[in-house]
Amino acid sequence: MKAIEIKGTVKEWGEISLNKPLTIAKHSRVRVIVLITEENEEDNELAESASESFRQGWYDVMTGNTVPVSQLWEGIDAE
Repeated sequence: MKAIEIKGTVKEWGEISLNKPLTIAKHSRVRVIVLITEENEEDNELAESASESFRQGWYDVMTGNTVPVSQLWEGIDAE
């Protein structure tokens, strides 16, 4: 059995709407385990996401994976 983590929302009638499509074979049988976010957990997830984003940005800077600001708008015709 293979596990995939994906976020979604429980709709009005109890149906689950996923944030993005699953990339698995169509008509596959699946087993669903629902983890319900507690009210205070959402803030923690956002903080973790922001922290990871900062870490990735810092890593890019330290490894030279950057573009000079002067080049950011090259080739963009802003009228």
